[in-house]
Amino acid sequence: MGLFRNDEPRTIRIEEPSIELRGSRAPWSLWADGFGKLAIRAIQIIVVVAVLAGIIYVIQTLTLVTIPLVIGLILASAFFPVMNWMRRRGVPDLLATVLALLAIVVILTGLGWVIVWAVRDQWDDLYSQAEEGFQSLLSWVQTLPFDFVQPEQIDEWVQTLTDFVTSAQFGSGAIAGVSAVASFVTGFVLLVVILFFFLKDGPRLWEFLLRPFRGENYERARRIGDKTVGVLGAYVRGTAAVALVDAIGILIGLLILQVPLAIPLAVLVFLLAFIPIVGATLAGILAALVALVANGWVNALLVVGVVVLVNQLEGNFLQPVLMGRSMKLHAFVILIALTVGTALGGIVGAILAVPITAAVWGVVQVWDGENRPARWARPKPTRTE
Repeated sequence: MGLFRNDEPRTIRIEEPSIELRGSRAPWSLWADGFGKLAIRAIQIIVVVAVLAGIIYVIQTLTLVTIPLVIGLILASAFFPVMNWMRRRGVPDLLATVLALLAIVVILTGLGWVIVWAVRDQWDDLYSQAEEGFQSLLSWVQTLPFDFVQPEQIDEWVQTLTDFVTSAQFGSGAIAGVSAVASFVTGFVLLVVILFFFLKDGPRLWEFLLRPFRGENYERARRIGDKTVGVLGAYVRGTAAVALVDAIGILIGLLILQVPLAIPLAVLVFLLAFIPIVGATLAGILAALVALVANGWVNALLVVGVVVLVNQLEGNFLQPVLMGRSMKLHAFVILIALTVGTALGGIVGAILAVPITAAVWGVVQVWDGENRPARWARPKPTRTE
């Protein structure tokens, strides 16, 4: 018996798949085209933004801990070479930590004491000069040919200010101020404790955090830690040196022009120098206002000239030498960082925004190796004709 009926040879026909079967697509293939890839990227961006928002929310909620932690890390990075110098000369870790910590505390408290002492010593004279200047301004306004401000309006503004000072709202603000002082003291004590352990056991703490990493990831984490400490330390030391030179230069100019509150204004110049671009402008405005109130508009213009001259010397000579080209961020990046930092953390955020941004950019520069930035941050090769 043959294979086929009646033992006749037959051909086997293999039919082509139906058009519907060939045209069908797997569900996951919808993500393979351009629109699907765009959707995947959008989902990734949303997840990253959500994670960052959560981190920022936690930081803002725990500012009593996070701010001392960040400031402690920055100060410890700035004094890291000093600690290494003392350790190489056989100074015990505990003694070296206490000496460095005392130096930091003395510097911070000394700056605050100088401001309070100078303001208290010259406040009465400045207040009387400000009152005379305000009355002269009102007299000049009343001589204008048009009705710019009526005396009734001035009396109304003074009465409004008096009512606010004597109101319960002002009292609640004063109570809130007392609470803010208590929070500041608590944060300062926590900062001292954190700084003590960072100075004493910083390298060992970082090695403990690196225990889960192996191989290439461990080497990358080591590079990130070393670069972060180096960038933060160089930024703080360079900024402090530039700020000190600025403060001394402006102090000499204010003393020559006999502007009151010269010492506290110079200290404010030093402190505000840690807020790039904006700080120098604000310090110049404050110095000019004090000179205007105390000595007149000619003296104020001379003060503005001194501030501009010192800032030009700083930007063109001091900053490139003391800060280094590797630490220099573009002015646009600095402004964006200052805006974001101020929106998230106020004055403290404005001070911390630029060094943190510089540290992040430093990490990008060593992501794939020493002096080897991440792939996306590498400069494109230039085309030669």
